Amino acid sequence: MSFEEIRVITIVYLAVLLPLVIYFTNKSKIPSWIPSFYIVSIVVCALGWELWFTYGWLDGDAVNIRRSEALNTWLPKNINWLMNSIGDAGAILCGGVWLMWITHKKDPIVFKKWKWSAFSIFLIWCIGQNILVEMFLYHDQLADDKLLSWAPLSPFGPYFNPILFEFNDRSIMLQSQMPWLILPWFFYRTIINLNN
Repeated sequence: MSFEEIRVITIVYLAVLLPLVIYFTNKSKIPSWIPSFYIVSIVVCALGWELWFTYGWLDGDAVNIRRSEALNTWLPKNINWLMNSIGDAGAILCGGVWLMWITHKKDPIVFKKWKWSAFSIFLIWCIGQNILVEMFLYHDQLADDKLLSWAPLSPFGPYFNPILFEFNDRSIMLQSQMPWLILPWFFYRTIINLNN
């Protein structure tokens, strides 16, 4: 197994487990709406794109075809979608909520009323992390020659998937960015609804 494969496996498992450890060790300090937000996030990520990208259901390649055998052993296809959905919900979405709160001096009003400054932090976090994931974590699975399935939150699918930009011979494509361009709007409204 290569260092690159060990790094990917470690990051995926940390993205799944670390938010859960943080939650259970700080449960009394965390708002009561966070578990509901977390569960909704897992479901939306799974149904919105992770299941589709994992299994290649509509004109895409399944994840086990797009990556190495070592990754397929440690992150089996049949749990890949769940691991990624849990990681998205915890490290990314709950992490983004925490950033919104911290950058707004821990004022809970950002969770009760739409604030463009808070939303901007959330949006930048969601898009920024996905660019980093695409460039440095899953670049081999998302390369130009590897097809991702159409998915509800990636509505252009492989049919319209231009390269947005390139860096270090790695391409950032529209299709894999789409969920993170759409989701922050929905999830910020979900947070506000859970708090009112």
